[in-house]
Amino acid sequence: MPSGGARARSGPAPDPNALRRDRKDDADWVVLPVEGYQGDVPRFPLGAALGAETDLWVILWRKPQAFMWKKLGLEFEVAAYVRAFLESTETEASAGLKTAVLRMAAEIGLSLPGMHSLRWQFAEDELGERRQAPVRSGSSAKDRLKAIQGG
Repeated sequence: MPSGGARARSGPAPDPNALRRDRKDDADWVVLPVEGYQGDVPRFPLGAALGAETDLWVILWRKPQAFMWKKLGLEFEVAAYVRAFLESTETEASAGLKTAVLRMAAEIGLSLPGMHSLRWQFAEDELGERRQAPVRSGSSAKDRLKAIQGG
């Protein structure tokens, strides 16, 4: 029986840090701005949007992936995802719809496997990581325990 490899998404996900020779057919990784998309949110293209659709639409268009959606003209694909996602959260939603929503999320780069297959990665915010790092006090564990116990 033949092994996998000929199917889409078979094998390990691409690694942006892999050490390998350059290939002409290798696509470069796209670095997405970690602060998200700062442009105008486009109008929902599938007609009148319901309140939940509008809310999710705006939330998604503030994600870093929206930078590429705008560049590639994927407004209809993102709108279809919004509508399908909200339908899939209903209690009567079929398993097929839920599976389709997962695939759609990957196709527009919302999931990690989808981002890897599209070769999208987030920019590293090193300064932000330092701001969020916990500040270590100079006191010992014994001193902190005394403070908790009141003396």
